[in-house]
Amino acid sequence: MLKWLRNWREDRHLARLGWPDSAWENAVAGWSVAQRYQGEQRRLLRDTAVRFLMRKPIVAAGSMELDDAMRLLIATMAAVPVLGLNLDWYANWYTIIVYPQAFTPPGEVMDDYGIVHSEGHPLAGEAWHQGPVILSWNDIEHACHEDGYNVVIHELAHKLDMRHDGPNGAPPLHRGMDQAAWSRDFSAAWEELEAAVEREGEDSERLPLDPYALVNPGEFFAVISEAFFERPVPLHKRWPAVYKHLGSFYRQDPAETGAPH
Repeated sequence: MLKWLRNWREDRHLARLGWPDSAWENAVAGWSVAQRYQGEQRRLLRDTAVRFLMRKPIVAAGSMELDDAMRLLIATMAAVPVLGLNLDWYANWYTIIVYPQAFTPPGEVMDDYGIVHSEGHPLAGEAWHQGPVILSWNDIEHACHEDGYNVVIHELAHKLDMRHDGPNGAPPLHRGMDQAAWSRDFSAAWEELEAAVEREGEDSERLPLDPYALVNPGEFFAVISEAFFERPVPLHKRWPAVYKHLGSFYRQDPAETGAPH
């Protein structure tokens, strides 16, 4: 009942907004992933993005200034991972905070030598459990120009992962999905990436994923989710079993059409 009432209120609000399709089209024109969605799926993507904006305020921090086009682009990037699911997968948190550049989170951080520093390293994005998502606009823009990179999808993948026992690389799987097979195939991909990093050294261009994926299983899931949506064909060729698991989880097949199935 509450879900029906919320959707009814959103429908009324959307009708009053009268947001032209052209505004959304202009906002996402530079992001190639959005261009894969056509026809009814494009309408669904736009609708999901606008509803995301109604549920999750996107606010500026520091010297950042946000306009409608920026918010629409961020909301569309956030909508893509749940397009085959629904926005309820983003429940229990409410805000996206955007800085102009990489930001340094407050608090104390211990380095590899056990020395505590009052500030950590600059970050492109951060997702807090049941808290906000924090993003760098400079890094959001890179998603439109840098192959395989998307800080919005990365942080929102963390949010999906956090729905089950924290950000451990094992999001809540749908009925019929095999958790043991997921763990086996993701572990095999981890080991292959680890070996590739050792073999290729600094030549990151030849690696199947950004080596940052090896920080921990949660980061591996977030980085490989970026690749699933941004570079689906190379991912499918390199790790077809992992791609199949991600397709079942996200209920999409971006290597084929980019549309939910």
